Amino acid sequence: MKVRLNRFLSESGVASRRKSEEFIKEGRVNVNGRTILDLGTSIDTDTDIVKVDGEKVKPEKKVYFLLNKPKGFITTTEDEKGRKTVVDLVKTNTKIFPVGRLDYDTTGVLLLTNDGDFANFLMHPSNKIPREYKVALDKPIEDEHRTKLTKGITLEGRKGKFEKIYYAHKDYKDKLVVTTVEGRNHFVKRMFEALGYTVKKLERLTYAHFDTKGMPIGSYRKLSDQEIKSVYAQYKH
Repeated sequence: MKVRLNRFLSESGVASRRKSEEFIKEGRVNVNGRTILDLGTSIDTDTDIVKVDGEKVKPEKKVYFLLNKPKGFITTTEDEKGRKTVVDLVKTNTKIFPVGRLDYDTTGVLLLTNDGDFANFLMHPSNKIPREYKVALDKPIEDEHRTKLTKGITLEGRKGKFEKIYYAHKDYKDKLVVTTVEGRNHFVKRMFEALGYTVKKLERLTYAHFDTKGMPIGSYRKLSDQEIKSVYAQYKH
């Protein structure tokens, strides 16, 4: 399989893609015994031998985790303020990263992996991967606003909408479940804020067809290759 050299290094756990480019520029990377300085170099992962500082690079096995994210963790791999990150919750020797983001105080379904292609597939807008959220508002929602949210409103010059919206409990109009295929930052909160509501609590119930039913908050499980294949099978155009 042909891939860019910097991507191969990154996905093999050597360093970030940017750092890998620095290694290449510094002449620390060679392929089949030849020092590579061209950042645009591609390699064949099946046949080419890549070394960094004389050490052979072995491709890492792809891993996938489903986490029931608790509050109080940021969705990143590291934090300059020293706050706890979601990566701290998953015990693995493989360098992983979260797929997309959930806010510090948002809970629920979060996927983590070392597979950049899978992450990009899930997040790319053209694939329209659904995400379902349970929302608690600061006040009951008006019926006309529910309708507006499914028809679409403008956020920063672009139309956004919920695919579905319904009450989480029939007796409480401030608790809703919404489905969206949007991945923009703070999208659910900003949609409600645009109509004068504040989201007091937010939980992601599903992403694609993954959910955390039966999983205690803060727990995680490894996903099987078959589960990953089923995502491609269901959503690939």
